[in-house]
Amino acid sequence: MTTYPVRVHGRFDPAPNRWLWLVKWLLVVPHYLVLAFLWMAFGVVGLAAFVAIVVTGRYPRPLFDFALGVLRWTWRVAYYSFGALATDRYPPFSLGEEPDYPATLDIAYPERLSRGLVLVKWLLAIPHLLIVGVFLGGGGYLAFRAGEWAYSPAGGLVGLLVLIAGGVLLFTGRYPRGVFDFVLGMDRWALRVAAYVGLMTDAYPPFRFDTGGDEPGVATLDAPPPPAPSSGTAGRVVAAVVGVLLLLAGTGLSAAGALGLWADQTQRDATGAVTAPAQTLRTTGYAVELGTAEINWTEAGWAVGDDWLGAIGLRVDQDAFVGIGPTADVTRYLAGVDRDRVTGFGDQALYQHSTGTAPTAPPHAQPFWVSSGFGSLTWTAQPGDWTAVVMNADGSRVIDTPVVATATLPALAPVAWTAFGVGVLLLFLGGGLVLFAATRPTRPTRPTRPTRPTRPTRPTRPTAAVRTTIEGETHA
Repeated sequence: MTTYPVRVHGRFDPAPNRWLWLVKWLLVVPHYLVLAFLWMAFGVVGLAAFVAIVVTGRYPRPLFDFALGVLRWTWRVAYYSFGALATDRYPPFSLGEEPDYPATLDIAYPERLSRGLVLVKWLLAIPHLLIVGVFLGGGGYLAFRAGEWAYSPAGGLVGLLVLIAGGVLLFTGRYPRGVFDFVLGMDRWALRVAAYVGLMTDAYPPFRFDTGGDEPGVATLDAPPPPAPSSGTAGRVVAAVVGVLLLLAGTGLSAAGALGLWADQTQRDATGAVTAPAQTLRTTGYAVELGTAEINWTEAGWAVGDDWLGAIGLRVDQDAFVGIGPTADVTRYLAGVDRDRVTGFGDQALYQHSTGTAPTAPPHAQPFWVSSGFGSLTWTAQPGDWTAVVMNADGSRVIDTPVVATATLPALAPVAWTAFGVGVLLLFLGGGLVLFAATRPTRPTRPTRPTRPTRPTRPTRPTAAVRTTIEGETHA
């Protein structure tokens, strides 16, 4: 038996398809999408296991099986793609053992784990993590970056050697055995470190380079040829892809809905309006345009106006003028005026400057403003193209004022709840499809044929020589 509880095996295929490896990066995209979610769950499971080990000294078996399943799935995908490039058999969407697949991984379940050691494993593993970083290019199967667990299918020395093996395979049709043995040694080292850092064993990984497809000290028989793919494989791949897309859409919608609910409950001021963060406007010109808002009627006859936005407000310094007017009228008024147009808000506003002269008349004297004021304004949105402008009250240059936008947004709560509910529904549907794709179907066992009763053997006749002897003895 091997001396380390993490057992990594890979069955060598000397002559895989010489062209397939060129598109494997595309073929494994569905796996990468599923693994992204599985590794996020792996991190959550690791935190739960950490607490359980500290309290009870045991890694809960269901959590252990899930973590082992993620590592198995990861190893199979890496073995198929650019973590080894050593098989053409497409990896199954499964967290199970899959013993008939050319790449297998097993970790002995620990009955007891040290409560104190779990606190410092990350520190003890630093030398190994540095080595694995060289092997796998700073990522690896399990690395700790910026507080998040990260998965990397290939890179570093492994990626370089696998690329060389792919080139040799392309021109010769043979996978070089020496490269295979060396790559498997690095993959084995990385998976041992993954299990240790993932709290799945207390056995410290050995500083030993065990090359080859088999664990040291373990004799393996030649594996039987892989079974023919089942008829449901294509359907499960489609289910996995659709499930991942639903998970992505559900995550986005539910996150947007949660953000909207948070804004509705926490970002309203005393008047009930949702308040955006203050932005400071600075320009050496005479005016600042805040952009164009295009509000149109929809086909159903609904306006993106008062029913959705409610009352819109802008607040600036008391000595500054702020107004909203039709875009065409504002453009004519500011034609040839030295001004800035705000093209984006963030930590600092982004400006587009237009050189010119001073305006011909002060802003408050213009008749086209639908809403204006000194220091603030309130406006109920209507269909049309509108532009907001901030200027000094006397029309002078150099503007330096904060601006705060508000809106009552009466539709925020129902829209947020709808998005959140649809997102959760998509998450359930996507998760169900992924679980369906990841669950290995049970194969019906063939009925055994009844054994036929053995016929009694007939006594053999004596040969002629024996018969003569007997007859001779009888005659005597």
